[in-house]
Amino acid sequence: MHIHILGICGTFMAGIAALAKSQGHKVTGCDQNVYPPMSTQLEDLGISITEGFSEEQIALNPDVFVIGNVISRGNPLMESILNQGLPYISGPQWLYENILFDKWVIAVAGTHGKTTTTAMLAWILEFCGFAPGFLIGGIPNNFDVSARLPVDSKINAPSFFVIEADEYDTAFFDKRSKFIHYHPKTLILNNLEFDHADIFEDLSHIETHFHHLVRTMPSQGRIIINHESPSLKTVIERGCWTDVEYIGANTEWETKDHEIYHDEVKQMPLKWGLIGQHNYMNALAAIAAARHIGITPENSIKALSQFKNVKKRMEKIYTIDKIELYDDFAHHPSAIQTTLEGLQNSIKKGRIIAIIEPASNTMKLGNMKTQLIKSLKAADAIFCYANNLSWDAHKLFKNVSNTEVHENVSHLAEKIAQFVQCEDKIIFMSNGSFSGLPSKVAKLLNHE
Repeated sequence: MHIHILGICGTFMAGIAALAKSQGHKVTGCDQNVYPPMSTQLEDLGISITEGFSEEQIALNPDVFVIGNVISRGNPLMESILNQGLPYISGPQWLYENILFDKWVIAVAGTHGKTTTTAMLAWILEFCGFAPGFLIGGIPNNFDVSARLPVDSKINAPSFFVIEADEYDTAFFDKRSKFIHYHPKTLILNNLEFDHADIFEDLSHIETHFHHLVRTMPSQGRIIINHESPSLKTVIERGCWTDVEYIGANTEWETKDHEIYHDEVKQMPLKWGLIGQHNYMNALAAIAAARHIGITPENSIKALSQFKNVKKRMEKIYTIDKIELYDDFAHHPSAIQTTLEGLQNSIKKGRIIAIIEPASNTMKLGNMKTQLIKSLKAADAIFCYANNLSWDAHKLFKNVSNTEVHENVSHLAEKIAQFVQCEDKIIFMSNGSFSGLPSKVAKLLNHE
């Protein structure tokens, strides 16, 4: 089968491309924003990418067009597909019908931590010999690919598939959340806050979509829920027909002083390089989910001691003259805050320099401006790349000390390079490309 993917360079759709290629399908695709790491992964797989959405791509004559949720009416290629009555399907539906339908699906949902927790869980299963399939919204360093099919293992067990379960909408013709298509048997609900202001009206609207997911869970399945998230309690109170386990303070699974407890019994210590309480909560969720399929907490903790995190999740990308540069995906005020506080608690020397690009649709719309300022308190200095915002970042940060706002990325790079000093920690925080800012700063620090 030949599939042509519209919006192929998104993390989810690139994962589908990799899975389809592994199944032996011919895969091509198109997108208008082509940049690493997904573009690199697709290139390595030998998948041909067309820049843009020209209607001439109809001539490729695929068996089906797989439509990403970045595609909207008015897109020239999509209009031609509709006008000519050609077969098309959403990415999530294609994924279920072709791959997930006969697997034990373990899904990870929530506003924050989905990618990291999914990568943790996939690695736990891999470490313990289950050779799972997975689709992760990033490149996990333990695997170096974002998606793969289950591998034949020596263990007599079901075929497992671990998936990052995004609440964003499926496609322009299917406004349900993507995760409604996955039908998991094991589900993690990490947390829930307001996000995606471009498609959700308010927090209650998102809670409704999460409850749609809960309604698909089998009674013999299991849901692992963050007890510290009030909105998740609201979701479950609407009705739940599945066994539930809780993580967080005073629950079955909790952490105390970075020690892991199950039913108040201290487990073996987790020794790893990740920082922040949020990552311990991610670990609790992964350990609890792994236990549902028969992996002991001890073996999960052994696996996590070798966990290498995911690219763009507090990833150290350069060390130059004792100045450390990190790349981080943090795109929501809560994620920014927990990441900066985690770093603050882990370092002994140097300042924290936060470089932010409000690149998500929610941030560009300005829905969380007040929360954004509060989230940056742990930083010693702040630089904001104000790129295509609908609000005035200069006005927002006018009275915030040690803060600069710039629209020109080259000028911003120069200002950062002039400002930093030995042993500073520079964190680039964005879910976008940052217009190459990290590499520009690194070159200036190297006097190139």
